Parts: sequence; structure tokens; C-alpha cells
Amino acid sequence: MAYLFVGIFLSLIGYMVYFNVKLKDDVINSPYNSRQNAYEERIVRGEILANDGTVLARTDTDEEGNETRVYPMGEVFAHVVGYMASGKSGLESSENYTLLTSHANPVEKVTNEFREEKNKGDNLVTTLDANLQQVAYDALRTNGAVVVMEPDTGKILACVSKPDFDPNTLAEQWDEIVNDSENSSLVNRAFQGLYPPGSTFKIVTALSYLRQNGTLDGFSFDCEGELTAGGYTIHCYNSNVHGHEDFAAAFANSCNTAFSQIGLDLNRTEFAATAEDLLFNRELPLELPYSKSSFTLNESSPDALTMQTAIGQGDTLATPIHMAMIAAAVANDGVAMTPYLVDRVETYEGTKVRETAPEEFDTLMTAAEAATLTDLMQGVVENGTAKALQDVGVSIAGKTGSAEHGDLSEPAHSWFAGFSNVEDPDIVVCVIAEKAGSGSEAAVPIARQIFNAYYNN
Repeated sequence: MAYLFVGIFLSLIGYMVYFNVKLKDDVINSPYNSRQNAYEERIVRGEILANDGTVLARTDTDEEGNETRVYPMGEVFAHVVGYMASGKSGLESSENYTLLTSHANPVEKVTNEFREEKNKGDNLVTTLDANLQQVAYDALRTNGAVVVMEPDTGKILACVSKPDFDPNTLAEQWDEIVNDSENSSLVNRAFQGLYPPGSTFKIVTALSYLRQNGTLDGFSFDCEGELTAGGYTIHCYNSNVHGHEDFAAAFANSCNTAFSQIGLDLNRTEFAATAEDLLFNRELPLELPYSKSSFTLNESSPDALTMQTAIGQGDTLATPIHMAMIAAAVANDGVAMTPYLVDRVETYEGTKVRETAPEEFDTLMTAAEAATLTDLMQGVVENGTAKALQDVGVSIAGKTGSAEHGDLSEPAHSWFAGFSNVEDPDIVVCVIAEKAGSGSEAAVPIARQIFNAYYNN
């Protein structure tokens, strides 16, 4: 019995340590923790800032002590910064406890308490770049999302979602917006939008082919513009006929028929394993709410579904932040860093409270595999569907996508995922423009504006 009680005691101690190290912040910050509201009675909510100090959210107090949360950048940062109206979202929600905690001078805090005055909460300095966010917001002229991040740190520099809303007037428009199921303006499409990835998924298919064959050498395919198997026919975009192709050419041309044949030739169980290695059907290390990308192909899947899946159609769905993480892993020698939005926390006077350190999440592929994919993605810019990026002034590697959706009666979703300065990558850009046509028509020009802004700022 003594050993049993000692074991129970040690287990309790172990759980308490685990709780304080791993779970404490999640429990305190949980929207279900009603005790958070008590902090609002003693603390003026801290500011949320861009990485250059631009104020993204602040609290104004009038002469009567009434507080109003103000968002100077309005719609531009709406989804990532969030709102406070009939609940909270974005960083306003995930960092609620931080913003309602004060590390101001202890003497000042005691003095304020004696005066029955509120203390000022800590400020949140984000990784967000105000200029890049504005450029991405202006460039995305349709519904969709843009994510910009550093591949070697995981810092998110821009996160745009449309349709948007004005957090300053959301309370007045709440009923209208929440009842508008057609636009779903409150959904952060960068993290929660699930889309067929289209030909950006050929990065995954290419990696699976490389793993199952050991090399891309010797691959040969004659594209006639269409391929039929299992009673189903796949067409290349606009029924283009690409002729004789090696693997690099098929990837650069985004040849649907070549990659459909590749899908048919792959071991489907191993194909699924590669997709899961690249984070499909897996939890992601994200601070904001997100949707899990899905891949359902298995050994018993019919040929028609296999062909569709190999080109990013079928039942496969992905979020923009996930595709950005895949591109970032390719850029970072196969290592996916944990994406993050909070650079540091400061007192209202600017004294640092804590800082986020970059953290590796998982190794998705070997450095050699990442180098091979990088070469393929460079070919897309040099010889393929993203030629419009050639004049940015730095080397760029990427993959375009044109994703069919719904009943196929509307234009395809337009995708691009890639990174710049291939020798020592600087940023990853992922774009999804809903119903905007091919990747080269819409997503690439948007990415081009972002790359240009980054290097010419």
C-alpha cells in the first residue's frame, strides 16, 4: 500500500509539472474560462502591434471611463488580429490572457489599485509586416487568402482573408454578417478555408514518385492532351498538348495527363504515407483555429479517383497555411518550422516580458528530397506556368495550381505556393484566389506584387 500511495503521489506531482509547463496557458486562455472576464475589471487591454510598431488594436477610454476597442487598420488585419464583438477571434482571443496581464512597474500597479484605477495591460508585438499585409490585401481583389512567412523561422509576415469585415463596426453589423452563409466573412480562409489544392499538390505526388523510384531520371511521357483510365478521362488545362516530356518538363508544364499516369503507377498506400508525411490528415502547430487538410486515397481507390488525386482534385482538401508550410519545408531543407504570429510581449512602456524563439515542428523530407523539389519548382518559374516571376530580381521556386470545384460551372480557384531567393530562402508566399482562373492568370500576379514589395520596400 505504501508503494501504491507513493506512486499516486508521484503521478500527481508529475501531472502538476506537466500542467504548469504544457497546459496552463491553454486552460487560462480558453474562451470557456469565465474568470478571464474578471481581469477586464482591473486591466486596460493591451495593444496589438505590427512588427514595426504600427498599432493594429488599442483601447480608447473616454472621460467617463467607457472603453472602446479600436482597430486603426480596419479590414486589412481583421481576421488575424480578430475582433471583440459577441465573443472574440484571432489574436484577440488566443492572446486574451496576455493582453489582460500587466507587467508594469509594481509601485505603479499598487498605486493604481489604491486609486481604484486600472493598470495598463501588456502589448503584443506580432510578426506581421504592415507593408506586406497591405500589399497582399490590395493585390487579392477577390475572395481567397494570402499567407507570407519566413521558412527558416516560421514567422508569419502577412495573413489576409477575403471577404472581410470591419472590426470597428462589427457589433452593429453582427446579425447581418453571421446570417450571410454565402460569404462567411468571419471565416479566416488562410487557416480555415479548405480547398482542392489543384496542381500545387503535384509537389506531394512528385515526392511520392521520387521516394518510390529513387530518382526522376528515366521518366518519359508523351502528352496528347488527355488520358483515359477506368472509364474516366483527364484533360490537361485548356486541352493543351505538351508532347514528349521528362519529369521536370511535366512538372513545369503542370501536365495533368502525365501526373495522372504517375498516380496510377504509384503504390497507393505509400502515396498516402507521403501525403501524411507532408501533414495531410494531421494536427498542425497553429495558434489560431484551423481546419485539418484531408487525403483519403487508399489501395482500394478506383483509377478515376487516383488520377484526380494525383493532380490535386478528387477528395483532397488543403488550407493555404498548410500549403505554405509544405513550401516552407522545401525551402528549409525539409524541416517545417512552427508558424507563429507573436514575436514578443512588452509592457506598455516597451520593456520586454517574453519573446518567441523559432522552433522546429517536424522534418517532412530529407534535404536531398527538398533539393530535388526545389529544382522542379525553379523550373516552373524558368520554363513553365510561373514565368511572370522571372523579372522580380531574385531566384524564385514555386508551383501554380488551377483547382476545379463544385459542379465545375465556375472558373477554377487560382493557386500559387513558392519561395524566393532559392540559394538562401527569404520568404514563402501562398495565394488562393477563388474562382479566378488558372494559377498563372491570378495567383502568380498577386505573388509577384508581394515579392516585389518585400525586396523593394
